[in-house]
Amino acid sequence: MDYTLSTEQEILRESVRSFAENEIKPVAQELDEKEEFSYETMQKMAELGLFGIFVSEQYGGQGMDYISYIIAVEEIARVDGSHAATVAAENSLGVGPLYYFGNEEQKKKYLPKLCKGETLWGFGLTEPNAGSDASNAQTTAVLDGNEWVINGSKIFITNGAAKITAGSTVLCRTGTRDDGRPELSCIIVETGTPGYTAKEMHGKMMWRASNTSELYFEDCRVPKDNLLGPRGDGFHQMMQTLDGGRLSIGAMGLGGAQGCLDMALKYSNEREQFGRPIAKFQVNAFKLADMAMEIECARLLLYKACWLRDNDMRFSKEAAMAKLYCSETMYRCANHAVQLHGGYGLMKEYDVERFYRDQKLLDIGEGTSEVQRIVIARHIGVL
Repeated sequence: MDYTLSTEQEILRESVRSFAENEIKPVAQELDEKEEFSYETMQKMAELGLFGIFVSEQYGGQGMDYISYIIAVEEIARVDGSHAATVAAENSLGVGPLYYFGNEEQKKKYLPKLCKGETLWGFGLTEPNAGSDASNAQTTAVLDGNEWVINGSKIFITNGAAKITAGSTVLCRTGTRDDGRPELSCIIVETGTPGYTAKEMHGKMMWRASNTSELYFEDCRVPKDNLLGPRGDGFHQMMQTLDGGRLSIGAMGLGGAQGCLDMALKYSNEREQFGRPIAKFQVNAFKLADMAMEIECARLLLYKACWLRDNDMRFSKEAAMAKLYCSETMYRCANHAVQLHGGYGLMKEYDVERFYRDQKLLDIGEGTSEVQRIVIARHIGVL
């Protein structure tokens, strides 16, 4: 087995790491405090080629593999979760469904601007009463002549209400199947469509510098041709999208955990108590050793899942495992890092405080840790 990254992947890692350290790190704390989405750093990330990484050059993308995409998210998350969320959600949830399920006209219309970072795109899945039970979506779309009439709402949608958001892919109930289950379809809704309102959400504990929104639909009419893929294929599209999205959440957990270890190592080697650096005390050295070990395990698991995906092999089980393990690895690493910082770890002056807050979303977003365990249990035949 060859675990060596390609020269191109190593170059990508170094370039994204350098960018994150020099462009994002200096402003991350202030943006978090102000709860402000930065269009300036977002545009710089676009210029670096971080949007549409896995999209073919035909549509304006970079044409890279999924491991390269995951490496980019990992390196951004190593410095700041909010910026990593913007990249991860835009690629996996925004660009992904349009690229994999859109027709040629839809791809040519939306993807080039999305890949250039000129526009952003949301993925309208979660509802106030349909989180883990996403298939129970209550937002409806009724076909009236040549138009879909949409009514309902979505919540916690990343990149859904930024100034440059061009629209969202919305999961809707379009009918009832023969077996009585809801027929779900994905429909494209552009910003500015009458009856469609996107509202920014504030007061977040985590990812405070990312754009999170609520979407409202009141007799919102869109063309019949805005259907994404075949009618009734929405559940399949949603599940496939979430499989890829879980890998990017895993990358955020991996990168965040690495960032916590980096900060913990630096601080514990500088902080002295009882005449020596606190890293030299066995109780602390073991914390650091455990962090390093878990991060290595998380990276191997995540990269394997991406390798399966890149080689057109089944990866749903591994994606759930990677998302779960990487998320919980960051939780343990953030907890150790704050403990090693002592009282300073509780102060906003230190980045580790932000990492501790940002981690929690990873246990919840794109399938909670509980749901991941259900997915894994089903794959191994016990549920």
